[in-house]
Amino acid sequence: MTTMNICWFITILLLLHSCNPGDGMDHGIVGGHVSVPHSRPYMVYIQDSRSKAACDGFLVREDFVMTAAHCKKSTLKVYLGVSDTTLLPHGIEVDSFPHPGFENKPGNDIMLLKLKTPATLNKTVTIIDLPNPWNDKMFKDCLVMGWGSMVYKHYSPSTVLRELNVTLKNLAHCFEPDVICNEDPFGPAQGDSGGPLVCKDIVMGIVSFNLEKTEGYLTGYTRISQHLLWINEIMKKNNI
Repeated sequence: MTTMNICWFITILLLLHSCNPGDGMDHGIVGGHVSVPHSRPYMVYIQDSRSKAACDGFLVREDFVMTAAHCKKSTLKVYLGVSDTTLLPHGIEVDSFPHPGFENKPGNDIMLLKLKTPATLNKTVTIIDLPNPWNDKMFKDCLVMGWGSMVYKHYSPSTVLRELNVTLKNLAHCFEPDVICNEDPFGPAQGDSGGPLVCKDIVMGIVSFNLEKTEGYLTGYTRISQHLLWINEIMKKNNI
């Protein structure tokens, strides 16, 4: 296994660490703040029924949630309209469609989850827009959110959704063409995998990994616009 693959494997273990909802409300996105309850109604809490490993996701159609491919488990359920994970509604079973090119390393870290019971859209459950295929311009000021840890090296998941404004920077080396990288002291941590990078009310990226650097952490987001053809193909084949 190469050094990069070892780092990637360790990072996935950290991001996809099993969590026990209810471990204190002082944790979440590193450097973030508590979201106004139900102000991000597209957010989806994802949990494996057996291992209780958790990820985040977001609703892109009444019957589809998008998340990271490394979040795949055999018995996933999604929870819609969640603000506090100690008050989870009835979970919805899903069929998983991870990107066929994902190989447990940066790149192609995207997955669609087909809800076996389509969502009922309302004030607390809504869809977020994907980027347009003819305009995938990346904006500088974005928002990231999740129920993960507030401290990078100490895992204690948040029971409430937290969010953080991030300013994207241009980096010369970013692993793969479909990866957006951002180096910052603050950002997603363990348990935030699969969450959205939202820019101008459009979801542009998916939280994929983070790596410790000299002056902070490098966060990798899967660039959704690079996968629109695959996304449309899966959704078309699996209409409501």
